[in-house]
Amino acid sequence: MSSLGKHLLLELWQSDSALLDNVRYIEDLMSMAANEAGATIVGKSFHKFSPRGVTGILAIAESHICIHTWPEHEYAAVDIFTCGKGFKPHRAAEIIIERLHCKLPSISEIDRGPLSQLANAI
Repeated sequence: MSSLGKHLLLELWQSDSALLDNVRYIEDLMSMAANEAGATIVGKSFHKFSPRGVTGILAIAESHICIHTWPEHEYAAVDIFTCGKGFKPHRAAEIIIERLHCKLPSISEIDRGPLSQLANAI
């Protein structure tokens, strides 16, 4: 292991605006993606904005998954952070992209807590 965790940043353009504005759908989707990717959900909070948009976070034993949506722009920003070995963050990302009918996804990956830095600090 070269780092303490992986952080995926998803830019989901051209997603289904009706789905992005449905808080129940978003909560169910995020929970399903977490479960199917091997995460252990330990808490969650979701909120529907007026007139549109959803924000939500799943606290998982392996770290967190969060989403913020802008239905009027057919866009969602999703963070998937994991420091666990059994959780597959890329699988969670695939599920979210597919179920939001995203036509223009982009994923950036960041190593969090690179262990090379720890060696330099000692």
